[in-house]
Amino acid sequence: MTVLWAEQALLANGWAQDVAITLHGDRIASITPDAPPQGQRVGILLPAPTNLHSHAFQRAMAGLTERRGPDPRDSFWTWRQLMYRFLDRLTPDDVQAIAAFVQMEMAQAGYAAVAEFHYLHHAADGLPHANLAEMAERVAAAADQTGLGLTLLPVLYEFGGCDGRPLGAGQNRFGNTPDRFARLMDGAAAALRGLPADTVLGVAPHSLRAVSVDSLAFMAQLRPDAPIHMHLAEQMAEVDEVLAHRGARPVEWLLDNAQVDARWCLIHCTQMLPHETKGLAMSGAVAGLCPITESSLGDGIFDGVAYTAQGGRWGIGSDSNIRISLAEELRTLDYSQRLRDRSRAALATADKSTGRVLLEGATQGGAQAAGRDAGMIAVGKLADLVALNSAGPDMAGHRGDTALDAYIFAGDDRMVSDLWSAGRHLVTGGRHFAADAITAAYLATITKLRAQ
Repeated sequence: MTVLWAEQALLANGWAQDVAITLHGDRIASITPDAPPQGQRVGILLPAPTNLHSHAFQRAMAGLTERRGPDPRDSFWTWRQLMYRFLDRLTPDDVQAIAAFVQMEMAQAGYAAVAEFHYLHHAADGLPHANLAEMAERVAAAADQTGLGLTLLPVLYEFGGCDGRPLGAGQNRFGNTPDRFARLMDGAAAALRGLPADTVLGVAPHSLRAVSVDSLAFMAQLRPDAPIHMHLAEQMAEVDEVLAHRGARPVEWLLDNAQVDARWCLIHCTQMLPHETKGLAMSGAVAGLCPITESSLGDGIFDGVAYTAQGGRWGIGSDSNIRISLAEELRTLDYSQRLRDRSRAALATADKSTGRVLLEGATQGGAQAAGRDAGMIAVGKLADLVALNSAGPDMAGHRGDTALDAYIFAGDDRMVSDLWSAGRHLVTGGRHFAADAITAAYLATITKLRAQ
């Protein structure tokens, strides 16, 4: 048993003061408001979100893609070519060191878990490793090092486009047939067996451009009760390609041709028309938003105002991992709505502040997308918890929703004091328990990569 005591805590039914919370194993066993101080004392206790979309290896690219190339209009597609050239250098050892480092950063930023959209499967020459699931094992090994909750999402990538063209240079490390992918999934399941019980294995067809219609149906049935994630409607060129080959825009086509429900998490969805926004919201799926990456790549702006007005579920991911900051992801999402609509407090409601709407949306949607029994502080739920320091100059004296607003709009990750993932106490005093060893391995890896 572990006992936490918070000056204030955001519970499933709202804010409470002087809250004692008992953890039993990975779960919340009891919650007692108005309790005397006891156990480990923290300032502000919140449900900790799941990072619902990550490509771990891209963390090592941060800062390397901000120069303009020969194309006078730099874009997502020119960035993608740089990414392909970078990943050609990565070994399994590199991937494990990078994944552990970024997972550590996620914990220190306030994420309790990550859904890893894992498509870097093979060796640099495109040939499978002797162990087909070698790279999946390395992601699992990183989670074992860090203690961060993991939903592993092996990715099926068949083609270079909707016309079925072969994978191009830089993509060969991703490619699988459905049969080989099924074997890879067996290996990934074996790799996860030594991890904690909150670990989840899902599936991820990469995108409508990269898998056939038959393979999309195959993926949905491969693990019928598991999360299924897919990139969707990120760029206009993607929309145009899908429309030309399948006769409908990506969101339209998917909603008409797949049984999209609460299992699904559709990543980005920055290119939607109003009827698509409504249809996706009503499907019960989660929209996986990655505001920092979407800003970096010029993807566009997700219509959060219309989507939430229809009751749509959404969550937050760090995608390219160029910056790991939960507060900044949430702030960027809300500011994008303000800039587009020339408004303020765009996502606030009559009874909840902007910060409250943002945090609850990210925690509940992220848990659903990851297949994780978390998302709120309630008895029986996984103990995914983040504590904020209430004594700093930006937080002193703030209570309730105002404290959340100060954290998201005036603060940053330095306010995070402690983080629990399914009851595992990973961060104390703002620092991960294995920070020294993980950082040293990462520094050795990037030093080698940058010298090549």
